[in-house]
Amino acid sequence: HVQLVESGGGSVQPGGSLGLSCAGSGLTVSTYCMAWFRQTSAKEREGVAAISAGGGNTVYADSVKGRFTISQDIAKNTLYLQMNNLESEDTATYYCAAVFRCTGVRLEVGQYNFWGQGTQVTVS
Repeated sequence: HVQLVESGGGSVQPGGSLGLSCAGSGLTVSTYCMAWFRQTSAKEREGVAAISAGGGNTVYADSVKGRFTISQDIAKNTLYLQMNNLESEDTATYYCAAVFRCTGVRLEVGQYNFWGQGTQVTVS
C-alpha cells in the first residue's frame, strides 16, 4: 500500500524560502518517478517539478526554473522541493505524486497514480 505524506508547508513573505518533504511508504523512491504539483481554487493542478526514478533526470515548469529544486534522499525514502525567492503566485496547495518507473519523466497529472494529501504554501 503506497502512501505519500507531504510536510513543510507554511506561510512566508515574498522573496523567502520554504522546503517541502514527501515521505514515501510502500514504495522505494529510487524505482519511482516522482513529482510535485500545485493547485489553487482558481486553477487546475499544474506540474512544478519532476524527477526520474533514481534521480538522473529532472524537469521544471518554466515559472519555477532557477528558484525551485527537486531532489530525493533514497536512504530516507523521501522527496524534497526546495523553494527559494518565493512569489505570491506560488501560493497553492502542493502535492507529491509518484508512478512506478516511467518511460520519460513529465509534468503531466495523468502520468502519476499515487498522490499525497497536499500541504499549503502561502506567500504574502
